[in-house]
Amino acid sequence: MPPEFSHIDHWIFDLDNVLYPSECDLFSLIDIKMGEYIERALNIDSTEARKVQKNYFHDHGTTLAGLMHHHGTDPQDFLDYVHDIDMSRLSHAPDLHSAIAALPGEKLVFTNGDRPYAERVLDNRGLGGLFDQIHDVVATDLIPKPEKAAYHSLINTTGIDPKRSLFVEDMARNLRPAKDLGMTTIWVNTGSEWGARDHAPDYIDHEIPDLESWVTNL
Repeated sequence: MPPEFSHIDHWIFDLDNVLYPSECDLFSLIDIKMGEYIERALNIDSTEARKVQKNYFHDHGTTLAGLMHHHGTDPQDFLDYVHDIDMSRLSHAPDLHSAIAALPGEKLVFTNGDRPYAERVLDNRGLGGLFDQIHDVVATDLIPKPEKAAYHSLINTTGIDPKRSLFVEDMARNLRPAKDLGMTTIWVNTGSEWGARDHAPDYIDHEIPDLESWVTNL
């Protein structure tokens, strides 16, 4: 293990565009479902629904958080609908499985999605059962990253020591609270404009193009 990671006891991974390649673009499928949901719930056309969706994502961390704040949306109804997508774009990743399994210490998933969706993704990547804990948006009382309360929920629920933790995330802005708490931060730069939003080198320790090549080289 490289010296800069020798103190790590807790390896924390975001789910989407981290534990599968960004090229799979599952979010484009979720994006369509969210648009449909907003059109139906707010009785607006597709153009206006997309504006609402993106504005809420930017202003509240997730589209769901914005819908709950402004419209009292039932979170489980929303999550069940938008995560009901085809997973055939995913394939098993035995090298990634072996590399993560070999990491010394506890492995966790920290996601703004919910557990059923996370488990479906992991199963379709051949990573099911690999992680010691999954901390989802339901466990954070529906408070999404990058809200500080979500990170405190992760720490309080899982019992991790943030100073002995490493967090891998594709949304740069989600790494700032982790760094403030003392975590080692890894940014997966997928080339996405949304992923790079609010990027700043003071809270990103390492930048990588993808998880699999980085973790297998450890």
